[in-house]
Amino acid sequence: MSGHSKWATIKRKKAATDAKRSRAFTKVLKEISIAVKHGGPEPDANPQLRMAISNGKGVNLPKENIERAIKKASDTDSASLNEITYEGYAPDGVAIFLECTTDNLNRTVSNIRSIFTRHGGTLGTNGSLEFMFDRKGVFTIPVNNLDEDDFTLEVIDGGAEDVAKEDDVFIIYTSYEDFGRMQKKLESMGVSVENAALHRIPNNTKQLELDSSKKVLRMIESFEEDEDVQNIFHNLEMTEELVNELQ
Repeated sequence: MSGHSKWATIKRKKAATDAKRSRAFTKVLKEISIAVKHGGPEPDANPQLRMAISNGKGVNLPKENIERAIKKASDTDSASLNEITYEGYAPDGVAIFLECTTDNLNRTVSNIRSIFTRHGGTLGTNGSLEFMFDRKGVFTIPVNNLDEDDFTLEVIDGGAEDVAKEDDVFIIYTSYEDFGRMQKKLESMGVSVENAALHRIPNNTKQLELDSSKKVLRMIESFEEDEDVQNIFHNLEMTEELVNELQ
């Protein structure tokens, strides 16, 4: 999972810019809305909402924005959001898996198909690529004053399958089933969580030449700019050469 941790670190650095931060705010606000619809507006009784609020704090989303989003989502007359996935291929056979949240399915599928076509890819049928990814819990934890050895032992006790240290953060991986268990473990430890989410980790990655990899990343960036796209997963190999180009 080292390739995924490198990609996670790159995305985290990019999110520090103002334009990306605004996109991150929109994404978290949708997470909050979906969480309230699924489990109600009380964080103590809704683990999904607690996670979304924590993710909001991780991107410095103002407290009043979080409270406003919870109140709005609690309104029975508020616009309904749908969660939907799309799968397809970028150029050179790189698999792309998209998780979207939308209030207009026709608009979303039209935009997704357009991005695939514009960048030389193809939109596939749902379920055609899901087998290529494993769903894993991924937690990003600021290192701060945490002792690496002690922290690693604690989270392994909480169900961690792997722990990677990238720059100033720990990235913890759990099985899909242990996601909630790890969430409770970190809460009991009083650890600050920058981000927690379920990711789709590729079983195998595809290595391309640098120029071809950049073409795939341009497609991914176009998806990132679409407001309906919540998460993007792919199996492009993040080689050292490619990582150095992006930093």
